[in-house]
Parts: sequence; structure tokens; C-alpha cells
Amino acid sequence: MKTKLIFPILTLLAGTLAPAPSHAQQPLTLEQAVDLALQNNHLLNVRKLQVSEKEAKVAEDAIKRYPVASVSSSYQYNANLGQLVIEQGSFGALPLGGTTVALPNEAKTFPLGKHHNFNAGVTLYQPITQLGKIRTGIEVAKTDAELARQEQSKAALQIRQAIEKLYYGLLITQKQQEEANAKIRLAQMRLYDVESALLSGKTIDVNKAGLQANIADEEQNLLKLRIQTEDYTADLKQLTGIDTDSIALAPVLDAGAIAAAGPLNSYLSNAATANNDIKIASLTEIKTQKAIRAAEQGNLPDIGLVAGYSYQTGNLLFPNNNPFVGAQFKWNIQDLFANKQVIRQRHFLSQQARENLINTQNQVKNDVSKTHRKLTQATALIAVAEKAVQYRTEELKVQTDRQASGLNLEADILNTRSLLAKAEADLLAAQLNYRLTHSDLQRLAGE
Repeated sequence: MKTKLIFPILTLLAGTLAPAPSHAQQPLTLEQAVDLALQNNHLLNVRKLQVSEKEAKVAEDAIKRYPVASVSSSYQYNANLGQLVIEQGSFGALPLGGTTVALPNEAKTFPLGKHHNFNAGVTLYQPITQLGKIRTGIEVAKTDAELARQEQSKAALQIRQAIEKLYYGLLITQKQQEEANAKIRLAQMRLYDVESALLSGKTIDVNKAGLQANIADEEQNLLKLRIQTEDYTADLKQLTGIDTDSIALAPVLDAGAIAAAGPLNSYLSNAATANNDIKIASLTEIKTQKAIRAAEQGNLPDIGLVAGYSYQTGNLLFPNNNPFVGAQFKWNIQDLFANKQVIRQRHFLSQQARENLINTQNQVKNDVSKTHRKLTQATALIAVAEKAVQYRTEELKVQTDRQASGLNLEADILNTRSLLAKAEADLLAAQLNYRLTHSDLQRLAGE
């Protein structure tokens, strides 16, 4: 009686380990997942904000070309006021009609200010000799903005590849779970047959223990696949910003679309000018050269034009309204000595950037050649995997037809389905390898 219950119990256990189907959820396509990741990924949003930040820095530096306007105002109350005192006879004496009149004839006191003092003014300063340095600073800021855009483009490509890996990884694990489920059901059927034979004394317990071990192994493998699926799903949610409990994936419709690789020389030629990493290294070298030029321009004295208007009341010695114009000269002699070391440092940075550019060019050239070779290999692997799927599909049809005619057992169907699921998983893995290799080659060539 106990042996008759084993097969239903194991069948129920396999159904428990199998992934639960999703009915209400709309399947997520690969392109939708990529679009969601490019819209919602926080790290990519950081790159976009960095681009906006660098563009704002360009606008900030551009403002420095125009006159600097300073507006000032102040109020002051004076408790004690200064006075101008002219003593009697300070200017001498004037003889008049036989008498002498002192000049002034008495002491005179003149206040020099008022208790309430107020002044306001505006000053404009237009730099002249520093305009060259300012223009160089703007060029450096523009280079930083372009570097940020290249980093954003690089991050977007990396996210797209990460989504493809996770998406195909989930599809592959689904096929592997189908394979494991078929193997479990096949082992359960064989165990049931063995237990039936045990009851009739036609076999021994060794066969039974081996089949039970096979079931346990497949159940363990199935559990590992479910854990891997959960990990892939969590990573996919993080990259795309999806907050649902589960994700249903749609099959990749163009997975079998194979684009023939072009000639290697064309990829190498494109990579030399359009590769993202080479652009970043080249822009870094350009930035260091402009930084050297900015430091050299810093040796010039600061000469500029000054104009303005001031208004004051409370000080009797100065006019109430005073428009003015002039020039300003300023030269920090210490900067002449400090700039020599700054220029020296930036020359070293420029040499480092040059060496990094040469190394990046060589590395990209090697990567293009290697990836081009891998693409040819990936294309051949897909062709073989497609043949395996085709043959396994035909085999399953034959087995199904034979079962309809009563010429085989359910175990034959399960074994063929298991082999078909494995072949489909291998095909998905080959397609993933091709897509990633093809996208790597396009990224390296800047296409």
C-alpha cells in the first residue's frame, strides 16, 4: 500500500518545485526590458546628470568673458564730526582807514561732514589680458562635457548588455527547469516500475536506491535552478526598475537572426576613430594639452578696464555724483614661479594621457580581432545548436506518433522532452553568446 503512494507523492513534489505559471501578467519583451533599464536605471541617470552638470559648467565659464558688475551700498552714523577751524588773522591783516582788520576778523569753524553718511555705486570691470585664459577654460569645460557624454554612452551599452545577459539567462534556466522536471518524472516512472517489480520479486533494492538517488539529484538541481532564477529576476528588477513580484518573459522573436560579420579591416578602421574608449582616452589627452595652455596663459598680468558710478551724501569733501572710468593692472609675481611647476605637472599628465591613448588603441585593436574571431565561432555554434533542436523536435514527433500507436512508453516521451529542453537551452545559450559577441564588436567599432 505504501509503495502505491510513492509515485503520486513524488509527482506532487515535482509540481511543487516547478515554477508557477503567470496568467495575469503581460509578458516582458527584451526590447521593453532594455527601454525600461535605459529610462529607470539610477546609475545611468547619474551619468545623465553628470552631463547636465558639465554643460552647466561650460555656461558658467562662458559668463566670465563679460564685464564683472559690482554693486555696493553702505550707511554710517557718525557721533563726532570733523571740523575745519580757521583762526582769527590766519590770512594776515588788511589795513583799512588807519586801522588794521584781521583776516578773518574772527575764528571760523566749518563742519566737514554730517552725522548721516550714505553711499552707493556700481563698478564694471572688463578683463582684457585674461580673455585668452578664459577661452581656454571654456574649451576644457566643453571637453569635460564631451567626456561625460562618452561615459554615459558607455554606461548605456553596458546596461543593454547586462539586460540581455539576464533576459537570456532567465530563458535558459526556464528550459533547464523543463529538462529537470522531465528527468524527475522519468525517474519517478522508473521507480514506480521498480517498486512494482519488487513486489513481484523480479528485482532488488539496489536498483530502487539508485533511482531514488537520481530523483534526489534532479530535485537538487531543480532547486538550484529556481534559486538562480530568483537571483536573475532580482537583478533584472533592479536594472529595469520593475517592482512586480514576478516577471513573465516573452520569447525572443529575432533570436535566430544572424548577421554575417563584415571584413576585419573595416571594423579596425571604424574602431580607430569611433571606439568609445579611444574617444575617452583621446579627449583626456586633449584636456591635458589645454590645461597646459591655460597655465601658460596664467603668466600674463591681469589688465582690464574699469568704469562706474558712485553716489554719496554726508561727506562734504567729495561730490555727491561721481561717474568714473579707468584701467586696472594687477600682477602676482609669485604666480610666475608657481606656474612653472604647474606647467611641469601638466606636461607629465599629458604624457600619461598619451601613453594611455596608445595603450587603449592597441588594446582595442586586439579586442576587435579577438571578438571578430569569436563572432565567427558563435555563428557556427548556433548552426549546430539549431540542428540539434530540429532533430530533437523531429524525434519528439516520432515518439508522440509511436505512442499514439501504442509502440512506446511514456518514459520514451519524457526522455525525448528532456533532451529537447536541453537542446533548446543550449540554443538559447548559443544565441546569447552570439548577441553579446555581436554587440561587443559593434561597441568596439563604434557602430
